[in-house]
Amino acid sequence: MSQQGDENYLTTAEVARQLKVKPETIYAYVSRGLLTSVRARGRRGSLFAAADVERLASKSVEHSGVVEQIESELTLLQDDELYYRGHSVRELATEWPLESVAHLLWTGDLTKRQPFPAPGDSVQLARSAMSVLPDSARLTDRLRVAVTVLGAADPMRFDLMPRSVVAAAEKLIGVLAASLPGPPRTSDTPQSLGKQLWPKLSPHPPRPELLEAALIMLADHGLAVSTIAARVAASARANLYAVVSAGLGALDGQYHGAAPTLAYEFLQRAQRDPLQALSDQLRSGEPVPGFGHRIYRERDPRAEVLLELLGDHPVVETVQVLAARMPSFPNSDLAVAAMMHAFEFRADAGDALFALARIIGWTAHALEEYAAPALRFRALGIYTGRGGPVEPKVRTARPSTAGGP
Repeated sequence: MSQQGDENYLTTAEVARQLKVKPETIYAYVSRGLLTSVRARGRRGSLFAAADVERLASKSVEHSGVVEQIESELTLLQDDELYYRGHSVRELATEWPLESVAHLLWTGDLTKRQPFPAPGDSVQLARSAMSVLPDSARLTDRLRVAVTVLGAADPMRFDLMPRSVVAAAEKLIGVLAASLPGPPRTSDTPQSLGKQLWPKLSPHPPRPELLEAALIMLADHGLAVSTIAARVAASARANLYAVVSAGLGALDGQYHGAAPTLAYEFLQRAQRDPLQALSDQLRSGEPVPGFGHRIYRERDPRAEVLLELLGDHPVVETVQVLAARMPSFPNSDLAVAAMMHAFEFRADAGDALFALARIIGWTAHALEEYAAPALRFRALGIYTGRGGPVEPKVRTARPSTAGGP
C-alpha cells in the first residue's frame, strides 16, 4: 500500500473515534461483514477504507440526540400499500405461509419453510409459568411471562449472530403458540402456526389460512412505538427475549396494543344496531374504534384483504354499514375484530395475535440493529427545571447550654 493510498484509510483508533464505539466493536463489525480490514505496510494493526467507514457511519443517526430517522430495509408504506422487502403484503398474505414471510423479513429469503419448532420441554416450561397467573390474566399477560421465563432458561440467549437469533425466534414463536391455553395437540407432526392457534381461539372448524393471513399483515408496520422500543433494546445489545419483552411492554399501552380490543367491543355493539352504536360512540366524544389511520389516506390494505377473505359473512355487512356513515375507512383493527366475531374468538385474542405477529417484526428489526453501531439511540434531553444548581441550605448551629453558661 503506497503512502498516497494511506490517506484513504483509517486506523482502528480513528475508526472507533469516528463511529463513537470501542475498538472491540470495530472487530465485531469486521466479523459481520460490515467493514473490511487490510494490513498496513511497515506498521502494526489494521487499516479500514475511509469510504467504508463513512458508509457505516451514515447508517446511524448524525448525533446521539436524534432518533427521528432510522434507516431500515424491511417495510415500505407507500401509496396506501404495504410492502415487506419489496414484496406486496397483499400477495404475501394470500400466497405464502407465515413461516416463509417471517424468514423474508429476517433474512431476505422468500422460500418454503418448515413449521416453527415447539420442543416439549420448552412448552411445558412456558405453560408452568403461565399457570401461576390468575384466571383473569389476558393472553398477552401470559405471553409476557412466558417470554421472560423462556429467556432465563436459554443459556445461549446472548449469542447475537444472525443464524442464532433466527433459530431462537423460530423456537420462541412456536413455543408461545403451543403454550397458550386451549385444547392440547392431537399429533406430534409439526403444525403451522395457524393450525396450532386456531383451536385455542375459536370453537369453529379451522380456517388456519385466514389466521395466518392476519398474522402476516400485522407482522410489521414500520417504526411503530413498540418497534422503536425493541430497536432501542437491541441497540444496547439486549438478547432477543429482552428485545421482545421491550416490545411487549410498549404494546401493552392503551394507545397501541389495546386497539384491537376496543374495535372488538365497538363491533360487538354495532352488530346489534350499527347506527345506534355509531351514534353512542360519536356522542361520547371519543374516536370511533377501527376507523382511519395516521399513515394511510384512503384505505388500509390489510383491512381490505382480511375483509375480502371473510366473504359474505354478516359481520362484513355490519362493517359496510358503518363505513358508509363514516368519513374515514376501516383499518386493520376493525378487520381483525370482524374475524374474531365471525368465528367467535375469545375476546382477548386480538391483542395476542397482534403481539405474536409483531414478534416476527421485532426480530427483523433487532437483526438490523445488531448489525448497526451499538448504543446509537440517546435522546437529547431539554432541561426545563429551575436554573442553576440548587444551593444547599446551611444549618446554623445553636449554642449549647450543656455543662455551663
